[in-house]
Amino acid sequence: MKEKEEIFKNIYHSNYDKVMRICLGYTAGNNDEAGDLTQEVFIKVWSSLNEFRNESKMSTWIYRITVNTCLTRLRKLKKKVKNYDVESVIDVPQENETIDKENMYEGLYNCINKLSETNRAIILLELEGLPQKEIAEVIGIKHEAIRTRIHRIKNELIKCVNNE
Repeated sequence: MKEKEEIFKNIYHSNYDKVMRICLGYTAGNNDEAGDLTQEVFIKVWSSLNEFRNESKMSTWIYRITVNTCLTRLRKLKKKVKNYDVESVIDVPQENETIDKENMYEGLYNCINKLSETNRAIILLELEGLPQKEIAEVIGIKHEAIRTRIHRIKNELIKCVNNE
């Protein structure tokens, strides 16, 4: 049991920030929601650690768990809220807390949140710096398709952020 705990601690410390950033992308920058999702991801990692078969990188496995956990939460939220609205998930900052950088990130998160589930997963993993071949493995589509999609997604996000 001690060995599993040590392995998990290493996994947790080396992946926490990445998982949290991906969860932030799925929650449109809501720190509390992202924290809850991150915790849920690591609970799943802990309980499934013995089942990891080393058929892929550990990070790929964790990204897959993260994406699936976030998508499951979004689907549940969409069922609860008839007219799903990004604003229902975002904490609106107080006037004196608002700064330009936060507004920029909030705008980007809002635009990312408007993407399809698959495109959202792709761009969040791309922003995380995951190699495109690994993104293809996580998402389950061909590498060539990932390259094309990333290009299209970036163009879509640029238009969205610029309010076009």
